[in-house]
Amino acid sequence: MQRDEAGLARHDLVRAPLPDDVFDRYAGFVVGGSPFNLTDPDAEKSDAQRQVESGLEQIAAQAAASATTALFTCYGIGVVTRMLGGEVSRAFPEDTGPAEIRLTADGTRDALFGGLGSPFTALTAHKEGAAAVPPGAVLLAENDACPVQAYRVGDRLYATQFHPEPTTHAFTERMAIYRNDGYFPAEDFDRLSARVLEASVSEPARLLQRFAAAASSA
Repeated sequence: MQRDEAGLARHDLVRAPLPDDVFDRYAGFVVGGSPFNLTDPDAEKSDAQRQVESGLEQIAAQAAASATTALFTCYGIGVVTRMLGGEVSRAFPEDTGPAEIRLTADGTRDALFGGLGSPFTALTAHKEGAAAVPPGAVLLAENDACPVQAYRVGDRLYATQFHPEPTTHAFTERMAIYRNDGYFPAEDFDRLSARVLEASVSEPARLLQRFAAAASSA
């Protein structure tokens, strides 16, 4: 995995399942957001959502077994939490926009999170979360609104509730897509976008760079 755009490949699990040779082809995986919620009733989930969850669980299982390296974000952290026997609920939503994230003591000693400023600002937008990490996970970051902001399983599986992957501009573009999906009042789009564009998200970007370096050297 190279640490620039040339070294990245994108795969949309909504449109196609994981290729059979995906773990041979790629050194690591970054899981972005999703139009779905893990806590949607099973009977209401579409075939596309089931395909997404199945593919993400495959990646998570490989990373938990140290067979690949993966960073799951937002919707992805819910998939990992459920797969490992944890509980995800609608009790811990966060507003769309910048949020303050604090490292735990374990976070300050972690290979990826250690050395990041604490607290730092990251971008959030979600309707569900977890009260505690799943069995076998180490809590790395937290805040008052959502107790589990990041954790690690072993040394090659990471999961964050916040989004480390988008720039502020890219995040506002995503907000426009989800403007009418209940994450925020549609009439507040301009105000919330301005808050996002004013935010400094340098520490999440550093985290992502460290992850790419770790995946490249694994």
